[in-house]
Amino acid sequence: MGDPRRNRKTYETPRNPWEATRLSEEVELIKEYGLRNKRELWKAQSILRKYRRIARELQGIISVRGLSEDVEKEVNAVLMRLKRVGVLEEDAQLNDILSLTVEDFLERRLQTLVYRKGLASTIKQARQFIVHGHIAIGGRRITVPSYLVPKEEEDLIDYYPGSPLARQDHPQKVIRVSSEEGGK
Repeated sequence: MGDPRRNRKTYETPRNPWEATRLSEEVELIKEYGLRNKRELWKAQSILRKYRRIARELQGIISVRGLSEDVEKEVNAVLMRLKRVGVLEEDAQLNDILSLTVEDFLERRLQTLVYRKGLASTIKQARQFIVHGHIAIGGRRITVPSYLVPKEEEDLIDYYPGSPLARQDHPQKVIRVSSEEGGK
């Protein structure tokens, strides 16, 4: 049964651990998204696999029994979860889940969004700022780089008010240039 204080692992390892093409793809994704190790990539792949499995099961149920009220509720619940995270568009259907990639989930990580918003100069620096407690969402400090940011919280990402980086004169603070100022 296991110790209740110990968490189960939230990922599955690859079936073929030494496949050259998969290894090179993993290394590229780790570099591009600044992941600490392959375990973080495998977690994102497991999340994707889970939602794709659910979508296939629901499509199978719909093809056999048709679209009943309880199946429609399940479909809407899965779609709403993925729309809330920002992985799917508002007008997405069940088939759109099958076309998702692991990059869609990696783009929604807090580390990636901090870098994309210009709060850090590199993706690795974004990770460091998060782990050291310099980043907050809506004034609440978040220290987990793999936090999947919901769509409505994306605009609330900023420096933590108590952090030294919140001061304008901090040397590590990245100066954000708006598009209007950049054109002058």
